[in-house]
Amino acid sequence: MKSLALLTGLFVAAALSASAEELTLSGKATCAKCDLKLSKTCATVLQVEKDGKTVTYYLEGKPVSGFHKEVCSEAHAAKATGTVSEKDGKKILTISKIETTKAK
Repeated sequence: MKSLALLTGLFVAAALSASAEELTLSGKATCAKCDLKLSKTCATVLQVEKDGKTVTYYLEGKPVSGFHKEVCSEAHAAKATGTVSEKDGKKILTISKIETTKAK
């Protein structure tokens, strides 16, 4: 019985790690409140064009706090690396790295 639980745990861990694959997205980094009027509080987002539509990713993770100052009052082209999830109907990109690629 213990071995079955262990195998199940290993299978679930493997499935979670496979779904949490890091990817790199490029787009427009800006503020969800000040620029886009999507939020009541400042939040860094990355807008990416995908299949002719704009997809908005709310950014989370340690690198966001220092980066927000750059994009709160002026949007910039940016490239972010992280893992994607969904919470409350919003796409979340938990970033490990972000950088501006050129002034917008």
